[in-house]
Amino acid sequence: MHFESLSDFFAMGGYGFYVWLSYGVTFALLITLTVVSVRGRRNLINQIRSKQAREQKLKEYRKGNKKDEPKA
Repeated sequence: MHFESLSDFFAMGGYGFYVWLSYGVTFALLITLTVVSVRGRRNLINQIRSKQAREQKLKEYRKGNKKDEPKA
């Protein structure tokens, strides 16, 4: 398909609105999906780090309490 001018290219034979709207919606959804995925991954990593830190503190607490217990 050959176009006489740049405006003919953007008009796409009368279907330009639908073509460019489709491209716009597709790219908007891809960008949204990327942003949501990156944020979700970041939140998951932060949750895992918090859980590991809590487990480490609990482990240290339990280790410290075992030393203080009287021997039977």
